[in-house]
Amino acid sequence: MPDFRVYCTPPTAEPAELTLSADESHHLVAVNRARPGDTVVAFDGRGTEWICELAADRKNAALLKVRFRQKAKPLPYAITLGQALPKGPSMDAIVRKATEIGAARIVPLESERTQVHLAAERSDRKTEKWQTAALEAAKQCGNPFLPEVAPVQPAAAFMESARGYDLKLIASLQPGAKSLKTVLAAFHAAQGRAPRTVVWLIGPEGDFTPAELSLAKTCGFEPITLGPLVLRCETAATYALSVLSYELQAT
Repeated sequence: MPDFRVYCTPPTAEPAELTLSADESHHLVAVNRARPGDTVVAFDGRGTEWICELAADRKNAALLKVRFRQKAKPLPYAITLGQALPKGPSMDAIVRKATEIGAARIVPLESERTQVHLAAERSDRKTEKWQTAALEAAKQCGNPFLPEVAPVQPAAAFMESARGYDLKLIASLQPGAKSLKTVLAAFHAAQGRAPRTVVWLIGPEGDFTPAELSLAKTCGFEPITLGPLVLRCETAATYALSVLSYELQAT
C-alpha cells in the first residue's frame, strides 16, 4: 500500500484531478511531507479509491493528478457497535480500533451507569472528534470504508429501536450468557447462512444495569460472554469486534 492516503469526495466518479481540502492538504504536505510525483491514494470512505500523483504540493489546496480509479470489495457483513460512553479519552481509542477492525457503524450510548453526560453542543463536538478519529484510523490502516459515527443517544432508546439486524448481541457478565460460537452456530443452523448484519452492545465501567440487561433481552439481544475475566470497556469492545469479525470471515 502506498505511504500516502487522503480523504476526498470528488463531484464526479471519474475526475481527472482532485483538489484536496485545506485540512487534508496540510496533513499530506506539511505533516506527511509528500512531494510532487509521490503516489497518493484518495478515498471517499465508501469503497472508491483514486490512485493519484501529487501534482502541486500547496499546503491549503494540494492538487492530485488521477492515474486510475478502483473499487474495493465490501465485507460480506456489517457490524454495528453500540458503545456505552466510557470515562476519559477511551472512546477515541474505541472508535479507532473499531475502524481498524472494519465496523460499519459506531453508536455512542448514554447508559444508566455512564459517568459521562454530554449537553447537546458538547455532544456535537464529541461526535465530530470521533468522526475525525475514525478518518485518521482509516487512513492509517488502509480501510477504504469509513464507519458512520452516530450521535450520542440513550442506551434504552437504541435497544428499543434496533431493528433490521440479523443478530443482536450484548456483552454480559451475568450467569447464563452464551458463547459467541454457540449463538452463531444456532443462527447458521436455523438460517442456513451466517448473519450479514450484527449489532453488539458493550457496557460502561460496571456493565449495564440489571434493568438494562432485562430490556436488552426483551428487545431480542442475546447475552454473550467474553470470558471469565472482567475487561475494561475499551478492551471488551476491541475483543468483541475482533472475535466476531474473525468468526464471520471464517464462515
